[in-house]
Amino acid sequence: MAELEATAAVARDLIRFDTTNYGNGKSNGESDAAQYVAAKLEALGLTPQFVDSEPGRTSVVARVPGRDPERGAIVLHGHLDVVPADPANWTVDPFAGEVRDGMLWGRGAVDMKDMDAMILTSLDDILGAGDLPSRELVVAFFADEENGGVYGSHFLVDEHPELFAGATDAVSEVGGYSIDLNGTRAYLLQTGEKALVWIKLIARGGAAHGSRVFRDNAVTKLAEAVAKLGREEWPVHLTATTRAQLAELSRILGMPVDDPDALILSAGTAAGFLQAGIHVTTNPTVLEAGYKHNVIPDRAEALVDIRPFPGQEDEVLARVRELVGPDIEIEVVHSDIGLEEPYQGGLVDAMVASLHRFDPGAPVLPYLMSGGTDNKALAKLGITGYGFAPLQLGPDLNFPAMFHGVDERVPLDALLFGRQVLGDFLRTA
Repeated sequence: MAELEATAAVARDLIRFDTTNYGNGKSNGESDAAQYVAAKLEALGLTPQFVDSEPGRTSVVARVPGRDPERGAIVLHGHLDVVPADPANWTVDPFAGEVRDGMLWGRGAVDMKDMDAMILTSLDDILGAGDLPSRELVVAFFADEENGGVYGSHFLVDEHPELFAGATDAVSEVGGYSIDLNGTRAYLLQTGEKALVWIKLIARGGAAHGSRVFRDNAVTKLAEAVAKLGREEWPVHLTATTRAQLAELSRILGMPVDDPDALILSAGTAAGFLQAGIHVTTNPTVLEAGYKHNVIPDRAEALVDIRPFPGQEDEVLARVRELVGPDIEIEVVHSDIGLEEPYQGGLVDAMVASLHRFDPGAPVLPYLMSGGTDNKALAKLGITGYGFAPLQLGPDLNFPAMFHGVDERVPLDALLFGRQVLGDFLRTA
């Protein structure tokens, strides 16, 4: 087998560190992966700093000087943790970093050890050539992003804000990748992300024998509340980002914008990301109740992942309380802000220009991400965040399904494209 291109090799190595994050502080830890990326940074002549929020929960930060020290620094960041993967459901071992069919397979291949690798190899291209990025960089590899950054980005921002001194902008994941719009290759540039509210629903009732006629059943109460939330049809809500996105979709696809859902669903697999950008979502994700088949428990719980639009958190929670009814307790487990930045300015122009140098004339659309990134934590320091992990993808790959999905994988040639485009951006931004 031919030797792997450096970006693919680094991403493969990172996949082989099982950095599974189970949430609520339970994790396999990121320390081994952090040591690996720190060694790569040291080989580039940089001085990485380790920050441990808890034993095994390691983040790494390093400074890279820029050609223009008068301009604000860019925080170029990725995360080292991944969500769980059940090997029984996968075609390959999710932590083997296997290469097959021209793709790198494994948990983290797209979320986001691919970008981690692109950061390292693009910096190698720049520094190895005796050059510098246009602006100073704060390169960060965070722990715990998949748990909202409690033991990663939020810890560093709260406890060590000096690490980000002088930074004005941030660039990270889930943007810059291509989508297929009825034969037209276009790119999504992430200019915002929805807010995050993780809640626990708690139903209480009586404990009793499973054979009884029993109306005060906590499981039944919870099931009814979960079904209402999971089936709620939230109305279309447009922001500046999604209005601009829909106008461009309309132009490319030749469809009117009067039915945003229909327009987005015509965007093929990209609809998997885009549709959640125009609706609030309230998805039940975990159910817990009971301990024996013939015992009615007196308590039942469910976790629900809520993604409101920026500034609508209280309004959405009020509607959730209305839907589940007064008998269901609601506990907010974790919440974080939403973000929306303008699709304009020097940083955006530089990202678009870098994409066009490698894919001339391709449309670039603004994108409101339904999930969240560590940009939320950096925003507390007044740092403006965008998503730009450039990948050129074939029309047949269902890229949205790769995030937290089964058989996560990324094309090898897309990794090389990302290395080149990201490096160009860092030289010119």
